Amino acid sequence: MADLTLHRPIYACRCRDCRSCAQGETAQDHQAINRVMALLNERQRRLFAGLLARAQGHGGIIAVAQITGLSRTTIRRGIAELLRVNSAAPDRIRRRGGGRKSLEKNSWPW
Repeated sequence: MADLTLHRPIYACRCRDCRSCAQGETAQDHQAINRVMALLNERQRRLFAGLLARAQGHGGIIAVAQITGLSRTTIRRGIAELLRVNSAAPDRIRRRGGGRKSLEKNSWPW
Protein backbone atom coordinates (compact mmCIF):
# COMPACT_ATOMS: atom_id res chain seq x y z
CA MET A 1 0.00 0.00 0.00
CA ALA A 2 1.20 3.51 -0.71
CA ASP A 3 2.66 5.66 2.05
CA LEU A 4 0.20 8.54 2.59
CA THR A 5 2.12 10.56 5.15
CA LEU A 6 2.20 14.31 4.73
CA HIS A 7 5.57 15.68 3.66
CA ARG A 8 4.48 19.23 4.43
CA PRO A 9 1.39 20.97 5.83
CA ILE A 10 -1.55 21.50 3.48
CA TYR A 11 -1.27 24.99 2.01
CA ALA A 12 -4.37 27.21 2.03
CA CYS A 13 -4.72 29.05 -1.29
CA ARG A 14 -5.20 32.80 -0.93
CA CYS A 15 -6.48 33.62 -4.40
CA ARG A 16 -9.53 35.83 -4.87
CA ASP A 17 -11.81 32.89 -5.75
CA CYS A 18 -10.84 30.91 -2.65
CA ARG A 19 -11.26 33.93 -0.35
CA SER A 20 -14.65 34.93 -1.75
CA CYS A 21 -16.28 31.49 -1.92
CA ALA A 22 -14.49 28.68 -0.08
CA GLN A 23 -17.07 26.14 -1.29
CA GLY A 24 -16.92 27.11 -4.96
CA GLU A 25 -15.70 24.79 -7.71
CA THR A 26 -12.42 26.67 -8.19
CA ALA A 27 -11.71 26.69 -4.45
CA GLN A 28 -12.37 22.95 -4.25
CA ASP A 29 -9.97 22.35 -7.15
CA HIS A 30 -7.28 24.40 -5.39
CA GLN A 31 -7.84 22.51 -2.14
CA ALA A 32 -7.50 19.19 -3.98
CA ILE A 33 -4.26 20.32 -5.63
CA ASN A 34 -2.83 21.35 -2.26
CA ARG A 35 -3.87 18.08 -0.62
CA VAL A 36 -1.97 16.17 -3.31
CA MET A 37 1.04 18.51 -3.01
CA ALA A 38 1.25 17.82 0.73
CA LEU A 39 1.74 14.11 0.02
CA LEU A 40 4.59 14.57 -2.47
CA ASN A 41 8.32 14.89 -1.83
CA GLU A 42 10.35 17.87 -3.09
CA ARG A 43 11.06 16.55 -6.57
CA GLN A 44 7.53 15.29 -7.12
CA ARG A 45 6.12 18.67 -6.02
CA ARG A 46 8.38 20.47 -8.50
CA LEU A 47 7.37 18.18 -11.35
CA PHE A 48 3.66 18.33 -10.53
CA ALA A 49 3.72 22.12 -10.25
CA GLY A 50 5.62 22.34 -13.55
CA LEU A 51 3.05 20.12 -15.21
CA LEU A 52 0.17 22.24 -13.90
CA ALA A 53 1.86 25.46 -15.01
CA ARG A 54 2.54 24.13 -18.52
CA ALA A 55 -1.04 22.89 -18.83
CA GLN A 56 -2.35 26.33 -17.91
CA GLY A 57 -0.26 28.07 -20.55
CA HIS A 58 0.57 31.78 -20.42
CA GLY A 59 0.56 33.00 -16.82
CA GLY A 60 0.56 29.46 -15.49
CA ILE A 61 3.68 29.83 -13.38
CA ILE A 62 2.29 32.78 -11.43
CA ALA A 63 -1.11 31.12 -11.04
CA VAL A 64 0.37 27.85 -9.77
CA ALA A 65 2.70 29.76 -7.42
CA GLN A 66 -0.31 31.53 -5.91
CA ILE A 67 -2.32 28.31 -5.60
CA THR A 68 0.44 26.14 -4.12
CA GLY A 69 2.65 28.59 -2.26
CA LEU A 70 5.73 27.36 -4.17
CA SER A 71 8.18 29.90 -5.54
CA ARG A 72 8.16 30.73 -9.24
CA THR A 73 11.79 29.59 -9.43
CA THR A 74 10.83 26.14 -8.13
CA ILE A 75 8.03 25.86 -10.68
CA ARG A 76 10.37 26.92 -13.50
CA ARG A 77 12.84 24.27 -12.36
CA GLY A 78 10.04 21.69 -12.47
CA ILE A 79 9.16 22.71 -16.03
CA ALA A 80 12.82 22.42 -17.03
CA GLU A 81 13.03 18.94 -15.48
CA LEU A 82 9.91 17.89 -17.37
CA LEU A 83 11.38 19.08 -20.66
CA ARG A 84 14.72 17.35 -20.08
CA VAL A 85 14.65 13.97 -21.83
CA ASN A 86 17.06 12.12 -19.54
CA SER A 87 16.76 13.76 -16.16
CA ALA A 88 18.77 12.83 -13.07
CA ALA A 89 18.39 9.45 -11.45
CA PRO A 90 14.69 8.95 -10.64
CA ASP A 91 15.48 7.53 -7.19
CA ARG A 92 17.22 10.77 -6.10
CA ILE A 93 15.28 13.77 -4.83
CA ARG A 94 18.20 16.20 -4.82
CA ARG A 95 21.28 16.41 -6.98
CA ARG A 96 24.35 14.53 -5.82
CA GLY A 97 26.51 16.58 -3.44
CA GLY A 98 23.67 18.54 -1.86
CA GLY A 99 23.11 18.88 1.85
CA ARG A 100 25.48 19.28 4.76
CA LYS A 101 29.00 17.98 4.62
CA SER A 102 29.89 15.17 6.99
CA LEU A 103 31.34 16.13 10.34
CA GLU A 104 34.73 14.62 9.44
CA LYS A 105 35.08 16.91 6.43
CA ASN A 106 33.85 19.96 8.37
CA SER A 107 36.02 19.62 11.48
CA TRP A 108 39.29 21.43 11.99
CA PRO A 109 42.51 19.41 11.67
CA TRP A 110 43.40 19.72 15.41
